[in-house]
Amino acid sequence: MRSFSGPSVAGRKVLITGAARGIGAALARKLAARGAHVALLGLEPELLAEVAAECGDAPWRYCDVADRAQVERVVEALVAELGGLDVLVANAGIAKQMAMIGGDPSVLEETLAVNVLGVAYAVQAAGPHLARPGGYVLMMSSISTAVQLPLAGAYSASAAAVESLAGTLRCELRPTGARVGISYFAEIDTDMTSRGFGTAAAHTGLGETSLTGVSPIGPAVDALERAIARRRKSVVSPWWVSLVLPVRPLAQLLVQRLLGKRVARAIEIARTEDVPFTTTQPARPRRMERR
Repeated sequence: MRSFSGPSVAGRKVLITGAARGIGAALARKLAARGAHVALLGLEPELLAEVAAECGDAPWRYCDVADRAQVERVVEALVAELGGLDVLVANAGIAKQMAMIGGDPSVLEETLAVNVLGVAYAVQAAGPHLARPGGYVLMMSSISTAVQLPLAGAYSASAAAVESLAGTLRCELRPTGARVGISYFAEIDTDMTSRGFGTAAAHTGLGETSLTGVSPIGPAVDALERAIARRRKSVVSPWWVSLVLPVRPLAQLLVQRLLGKRVARAIEIARTEDVPFTTTQPARPRRMERR
């Protein structure tokens, strides 16, 4: 009997941002094992070098995605080393709790700089190589576009912005034959999840466990590989996220009722709790001036 394996990532040239650990690193390993040629960028050189070695000595560079000039320079260098580009996975992202009233507004600035501007800069730098039949851009959003948790306003805003950027890019690239995908993940078992929810404020507001439970990283990475192979419009993990997205208002109302009065105490704690970003960030000039 003839076997039909379907589309494959073998031979594809893939650039992944935020590839030092978490989903980015796991995806790089998976794609390389399936025959793709990957290039990596991120903020942690030692970890990047380790991941690159596991991917057959893949090219890699240190890069702050919030620095447009740096992104342009690094992307061009990596594309040259790959000998072209078929796929961009704009994966780099950070998170940090912030109370909307009484919280540190610099958290919002930094989050948007990395999670939104960083995505836009990567797309602008890689776009000329991908605006053709076979080109594919995969942007990482979140279930937080459907359900906004307390203290996660900065991250939720960035995820919603990425979703909008993806929709716009999809329209603009359609005449070229390139495609755009967007991921909607719930809590995946990564450092970002454990660090982001491992605070006193989060434990107070959400209890000792998350609302949905933390899902293993393997199925999420498998879903990303399939999305890249087929150039899919969207990818979810776990599977039930696809049921939540169409009923966003109802999902938000349910979460508000489940959290109840615990939120007020969590906000009080967050206003004074000193926690780092989920990934340590380089010093950057402030983007907003205050009087």
